[in-house]
Amino acid sequence: MYSSLVAHIAKFVTLDESEKEVLCSLLTYEKFKKKEHLLKEGQSGNTQYFIVKGCTRQYIINEKGTEQTLQFAIENWWVTDYLAFHNNTSSQFYFQAIENCEAITLEKSNMEIVLEKVPKLEKYFRLVLQKSYGASQIRIKYLFTMSAEERYHNMNNRFPEFMQRVPQYMVASYLDFSPEFLSKIRAGKT
Repeated sequence: MYSSLVAHIAKFVTLDESEKEVLCSLLTYEKFKKKEHLLKEGQSGNTQYFIVKGCTRQYIINEKGTEQTLQFAIENWWVTDYLAFHNNTSSQFYFQAIENCEAITLEKSNMEIVLEKVPKLEKYFRLVLQKSYGASQIRIKYLFTMSAEERYHNMNNRFPEFMQRVPQYMVASYLDFSPEFLSKIRAGKT
């Protein structure tokens, strides 16, 4: 049940069998239907989700009532509101399944236990968080340095399979333009 996470961890650190047992004893497995929320704004942000199967998105609802997609997560990605998780506060974001999803969950209280009992996992979580933060930095750079059309073509060229999985209006929201503008880009009318 937890083999995908154990395999992902093995890319960063080596755990012995007893360490794997400790980790797995503190995890849970959940399924989410398409459009179901893993976490909503205002709910306790004390859970991290490792995506085993499917695709999720993180979004906010802006002052105009429009959903603004901030991040997508596919297989082998961790998602949560990291500040809410760290500070034991409510989430400021929505996390929603775009497809039917399966996720391994780790509660904050269990995270503290597993890091105490399996110190090697400190390195794993640090490296994963660094990669995630780096991806966020690149996204911000692209938002400030590329035109809307360049952002679309860059994403389409780098992640063509992913672009087929995600509804186009969510791609437009993530790239910070309207679905109508995305249609113009795809039709070559910009």
